[in-house]
Order: sequence, then structure tokens, then C-alpha cells
Amino acid sequence: MKLINIGYGNIVAAHRIISVVSPESAPIKRLITMARDSNMLIDATYGRRTRAVIITDSDHVVLSAVQPETVAQRLLSIEEGTEES
Repeated sequence: MKLINIGYGNIVAAHRIISVVSPESAPIKRLITMARDSNMLIDATYGRRTRAVIITDSDHVVLSAVQPETVAQRLLSIEEGTEES
């Protein structure tokens, strides 16, 4: 199982990630509210500004304080490492 660092010592299983998106749009804000209401929200920002929203295959929504591009780059580097093995 490959793990990806989403900032401040928090990690997520890379194979469970469906998408990494920016929290700025209204549909994503609604998704965050719905996840919070259904106890499916994981806030990994440590009180900092939310910069990336990670959606998993288990319908959990993870908030991260690092940029979506950074999370995507880390995910790609893990995938490239897997292909080399």
C-alpha cells in the first residue's frame, strides 16, 4: 500500500484517492458541507486555510492545507516509483 503525504504529517492511502480539487467552486463547497453533515469529512488542515479537497472511493472528503498541484505531484511521484519496481 502506497501512502501520500497531504501535509503536516497527515497521510492518505494513494490507491483510495479519486480526485484532488480546489475548494473554491460552489459545488465543492456544497460537497464539503454535505460530507460534514454526514460525518464523512476529515479536516487535516490543522486550522489553516483549505487549499485542496481530496475525494476518496469510500466517499470520504479530506481537507488539506497544501495546494492541489502539490498533492498531485506527490501522487505522480509515487506512481512513477511503483512503475519502476
